[in-house]
Amino acid sequence: VQLQASGGGLVQAGGSLRLSCAASGRTFSTYTVGWFRQAPGKEREFVAKIWWNGGSASYADSVKSRFTISRDNAKMTVYLQMNSLKPEDTAVYYCAARTSGSYFDSLSYHYWGRGTLVTVSS
Repeated sequence: VQLQASGGGLVQAGGSLRLSCAASGRTFSTYTVGWFRQAPGKEREFVAKIWWNGGSASYADSVKSRFTISRDNAKMTVYLQMNSLKPEDTAVYYCAARTSGSYFDSLSYHYWGRGTLVTVSS
């Protein structure tokens, strides 16, 4: 499975962005996909995940009620809709496909795409 994140950019606080994670590989639809982010000088952290069938979405407390994860297996794409963005959301965002282990641990995700930078100005 190969993944490519896109959709990042510069936005003012309170604004919105939608990230996309485009995949290739016939087995993509069988994987749980997660979004992670890494801010400068900080460790990579879990943001959201969604099951292979679009069920069981989970979110980090810091983004709950502001971000929504979804997927379209026919288009082999997972989305992250980000609303009410805050300066602390500034980070490089990565999408990844989970192979085993905890949904919230980056070590459980074997396939990673290149990140996309989100910058939120105050």
